[in-house]
Parts: sequence; structure tokens; C-alpha cells
Amino acid sequence: MGLIYSGLHAVWAHRVAHRLWRRNLRLPARALAQFARFLTGVEIHPGATIGRRFFIDHGMGVVIGETADVGDDVMIYHGVTLGGTSAEKGKRHPTLGDRVVVGAGATILGPLVIGADSVVGAGAVVLQDAPERSLLVGVPAAPRPQSRDYHPDFWQI
Repeated sequence: MGLIYSGLHAVWAHRVAHRLWRRNLRLPARALAQFARFLTGVEIHPGATIGRRFFIDHGMGVVIGETADVGDDVMIYHGVTLGGTSAEKGKRHPTLGDRVVVGAGATILGPLVIGADSVVGAGAVVLQDAPERSLLVGVPAAPRPQSRDYHPDFWQI
């Protein structure tokens, strides 16, 4: 059943497009990324770096920018934006650490870092860095420490 998830297809297409991008085959990489966007509703720039076991649940409307870095075991829900705040060269999109969960409709903007094991709540707008094991909720979101016994093990959801 998992083989029909649009998020899975988008990640597979991104893996190929990213390889093309790194080999400086920019036009084919962008063409594949746009075709995948058309089919899945998930837009991942071929320059973005995506870690292992990345999962997009209900992927429609997800946007991941060119200089975004996503760690291992990250899960994001529909409508999430990992966006930039300028058109200048260099790092301008977020970095998500390992095991981060990003709720539906969340927006993370700029070259900031979300530490490992953090959770970004649905609808949050994140404009500042967050240390490991943070809980980010609100507009604008402010990092708060998670309770000690909480661990975002999204494979159990």
C-alpha cells in the first residue's frame, strides 16, 4: 500500500534529479523535478539535500527549496514549506536535523537550523534557529523544550 504514496514518488524522483543536478545536468534535473511536481503535488528543488528514510505524509503542497538540508528519519506533513527569504547566492533555506517532525501547514523560512529530535507544530511559522529537542508552535514560533520523556518516534504513528 505504501508504494502508492505521492510523497514516496516525489522522493524517488528527487533522488534521481539530485544526482543529475550534482553532475551539472541542470536542465534535465529541473525538468524531472517539475514533472514530479505535476504528478505528485510535491515540489522539491533538485539542489536540496535529503537524508535517508525521509517521509512525506499526504504530500500535496509541500515545497522544499534549493539549499534546504533535511536530515535522516525526518517526517513532514502536507502543506509544509522549507523556503528561502532572499534570492542571493549561498545558503538561504532551512536545515532540519535528524528525526525532526514537521506538522501540516508549517512554514520554516530562511537559512536557519532546526535541531535533531525537534517537533514543529501544525501551522507554525518558524523564523529562528531551534536547539535539539525543541517544540516549535505558534506564529511566529518560539522554541520550547520538550518534556524529558517525549521522543518523536513517527514510525509508530
